[in-house]
Amino acid sequence: MATAEEGIATQIRNIEARYGKTTAQWSAIIAASGVTRHQDVVALLKTGHGMPHGAAHRISLTARQKAAPGAATPGPPSPATPENPVSALYSGRKAALRPLHEALMTAIRALGDDIEIAPKKGYLSLRRGRQFAMIQPSGAGRIDIGLILPATTATPAKSTAPTTSATPAGPRLESAAGFNALFTHRVRLPAGAHIDPSLTGWLQLAYQHAAR
Repeated sequence: MATAEEGIATQIRNIEARYGKTTAQWSAIIAASGVTRHQDVVALLKTGHGMPHGAAHRISLTARQKAAPGAATPGPPSPATPENPVSALYSGRKAALRPLHEALMTAIRALGDDIEIAPKKGYLSLRRGRQFAMIQPSGAGRIDIGLILPATTATPAKSTAPTTSATPAGPRLESAAGFNALFTHRVRLPAGAHIDPSLTGWLQLAYQHAAR
């Protein structure tokens, strides 16, 4: 399984290839603009250079890391601040879930560079134009993943009329009823779990459905 660092490196290579500039060149563009706040840099890259939110967010963070003294030396996750909502989510007894979150985000970033991460109260909303998933750490020692999956269409036996029904739930892919009405399904990811092909497949299905 790819590490979080490998996932970020892949995302950066994809951004460089798509927009034809290296991270060093983007850092120079940002420095020349005089814009310093993270959210303002993201807005600059989105409106001035046509980047989706996910790509602009990554380039802004990379530029800030390169500009910071001693940035080449990796360290522990940053403390909770308004610009670092992930650390706020994984504070206290939820801190042990942070490595699982990073592994999950590696799989999510691999879906595409047009994903917007919107912090909400108690969870992160994942959007691709519209919301398709959410990540919510639980004090019960797990991460809850909410998904918006498409309906499935099938033609019953002895009938020519197709019927539409929700993506079926199962032991792992549960109905989101009673969890969050904005989502169709939920996956409970306990601490120490692996990001397996079934989970990445459900994430990809939700991601693709959001583009329709």
